[in-house]
Amino acid sequence: MTAETKIDTGTEELLCVIRDRVAIITLNRPEARNAFSDTLTPALRSMIKACGENPEVGALLLTGAGTAFCAGGNVKGMGAHRDKKKMEMSYEDKVADLQERQRLLTGALVSVRKPTIAALPGPAVGAGLALALACDIRIAAQSAFVATGYVRVGLSGDYGIAWLLTRLVGTSRARELMFTGDKVDATRCETLGLVNRVVPDDKLQAEAFALAKSMAEGPTLALRYIKDNLDEALQFDFATARDHEAERLTRLTTTADHKEAVQAFIEKRKPVFSGE
Repeated sequence: MTAETKIDTGTEELLCVIRDRVAIITLNRPEARNAFSDTLTPALRSMIKACGENPEVGALLLTGAGTAFCAGGNVKGMGAHRDKKKMEMSYEDKVADLQERQRLLTGALVSVRKPTIAALPGPAVGAGLALALACDIRIAAQSAFVATGYVRVGLSGDYGIAWLLTRLVGTSRARELMFTGDKVDATRCETLGLVNRVVPDDKLQAEAFALAKSMAEGPTLALRYIKDNLDEALQFDFATARDHEAERLTRLTTTADHKEAVQAFIEKRKPVFSGE
């Protein structure tokens, strides 16, 4: 049986274990479809940062407890004015506060230089969808669906959802999804490119973990550079991106992991990477 290290997140609303170099981060508010809360969200921000920096972690796997991934913001709480301090903040301070929270959540997740996977057992809505889109890869259970949701509560979007959606599915589809807020079932999500694959509900966690584990066992620095190359493909012209690719590959030719991969290929065995 594989050893598992439980990580203290500071709250039962967020669970984290490290197994086979995979950090499994589970949003654990099933009674609220794992909606964000003033307890869950700060813990999630901390775990993304900690796991992203932990050399014992090779990949991050985000999922939700029960039958949902994440319902996003607490809609009922939006009208409750629970946080009097925030209600008294100036407009400028409210903007700065949200910008900072976004930077430390989806911003931090996109910045992680390790493979990140979202496993969707059920709905991913609003900011919960943005969280899933900020991961490199998404695997959905057959019964899962997504929705932007913002327009239905008179809001325009946050956590970078418009940017993430546009790059994943293109301008036309992104506008349709944002303007309508309609539910999109798992099969159509795969067709649109919102998720990478759809699996039977009872196989979701096993298949998502198997994929995360295969990546966590990979060459750490090469995976980091691959993410850099892929990010730059959206930022730079072809010549610049191509030149940066050449620099990174040349660096990697001197690493122990590259030498091990070549030797393993010659010996017809699976390579064992050290991250060096």
